[in-house]
Amino acid sequence: MIPGFPHPPPAARAALDALAAADPDLARIEAAAGPLPWRRRAPGFPGLLQAIVGQQISNQAAAAIWRRLHAVPGALDPQALLALPEATLRQAGLSRPKVLHARALAAAFAEGRLSEAGLAAMDNQDAVAAIAAVRGLGTWSAEIYLLFALERPDVFPAGDLALAGAAAELKRLAARPGPAALRVLAEPWRPWRALAARLLWHHWRHLTGRPAMDDLPPT
Repeated sequence: MIPGFPHPPPAARAALDALAAADPDLARIEAAAGPLPWRRRAPGFPGLLQAIVGQQISNQAAAAIWRRLHAVPGALDPQALLALPEATLRQAGLSRPKVLHARALAAAFAEGRLSEAGLAAMDNQDAVAAIAAVRGLGTWSAEIYLLFALERPDVFPAGDLALAGAAAELKRLAARPGPAALRVLAEPWRPWRALAARLLWHHWRHLTGRPAMDDLPPT
């Protein structure tokens, strides 16, 4: 177990055991990689901001930027972030497009178009649509938020390249499946596809030796 990460909660552990019993390939992940660390992200604005930071860059780079951004006074508060100079956000490591996306997200929270409680009250489809309506936040970012911040059990980010790579190796496929094929492959894992995704990421980190963004705490 990675220091700082708890074991899965009892309900999740029971579901993981059921997945392992139903799919021998999933069963061999923890046997090889060790117990699954239970990663969480903060709900609300900080969790979605972290998703923006992690888009389209390596986990190591994302973790470094997140640490610096986390240390900027006010960066995790929507109103305060809107008041920060662009140069401050750029110095933390955000690209110019990600500064625009972070400000669009902050405005959505500041204006009440998004809220922590509102997202938590929505079903998966409506929450994904609400998040993806914000500039710079697509389906992948929304699904990552639902999976790690809201801990929804049946969210599956089929556009994630690491999930595709892990599934290709685990299922002995000739090539990485695309999002549509990966969604089909994940169908037998309902209603715990989010837990299957956690196992696949765990498998991928074991294969590649690459840490997750969340393995490197912000402070």
